[in-house]
Amino acid sequence: MKNQIVLQGIQYDEKSSYITGPALAPPLIRKAYRSDSANYFAENGMELRPETFNDLGDFEIKDYFDIEKITAQNLNKELPLITLGGDHSITFPILKALNALHGPVQILHVDAHGDLYHDFEGDPYSHACPFARIMENKLATRLVQLGIRTLSTHQREQAKKFNVEIIEMKEYALSKLPQFNKPIYLSLDIDALDPAFAPGVSHYEPGGFSTRQVLDIIQHIKAPIIGADIVEYNPTRDINGMTAMVSAKFLKEITAKILENNTVQNG
Repeated sequence: MKNQIVLQGIQYDEKSSYITGPALAPPLIRKAYRSDSANYFAENGMELRPETFNDLGDFEIKDYFDIEKITAQNLNKELPLITLGGDHSITFPILKALNALHGPVQILHVDAHGDLYHDFEGDPYSHACPFARIMENKLATRLVQLGIRTLSTHQREQAKKFNVEIIEMKEYALSKLPQFNKPIYLSLDIDALDPAFAPGVSHYEPGGFSTRQVLDIIQHIKAPIIGADIVEYNPTRDINGMTAMVSAKFLKEITAKILENNTVQNG
């Protein structure tokens, strides 16, 4: 398997509301992926060596609005795109670029936070706002959120306004995982996990997923996946590179699921 998926790193965290650090993540996730402590086999038996990716490298972003332009340049209509972030603000410009190529998508969003604020601390492009921007710009026809455990009154109102389907963490069960009838975009915020499993995040929100639960979510997706992002890994808060390895594991399993599902769809 060579050059089956486009991979880009977006080194940007200027829209972080608490502390910065996620801009450092993309090269460290790659390093963990290549670590001699593991191998390249996904749990479905696929061997996913670095050559699996058409890896376009990391992009140090100074201007937030450059993310859409760079992503548009990196897109290949025939290949899915995985993005390593970066804070969660990057998802909105990435979806804008994808929309120009594929039209509106359905989104599966795994996170501790709804990221639905109209604006946060006066910034409508904050990492607390991308899904409000995505939905008001009609970049998605459906948004399903899993693992949320921080909904404010305003975000509940926003969710109702945009018809967001939310399975809060307190209500989560794998049996409730929705099925999708169209290609999806998967957005995975590492702070969806309980801090015990992923200490390298800016916002510790106890009571989250285990690594295994997130893997189960990924492995139970049945729809084709046209794109995905892994965001909010903050290396400055990590312990012994634990969260880098978790992120690399998710990269491998998302890649395997993309290739598995898209091959079935195309076949």
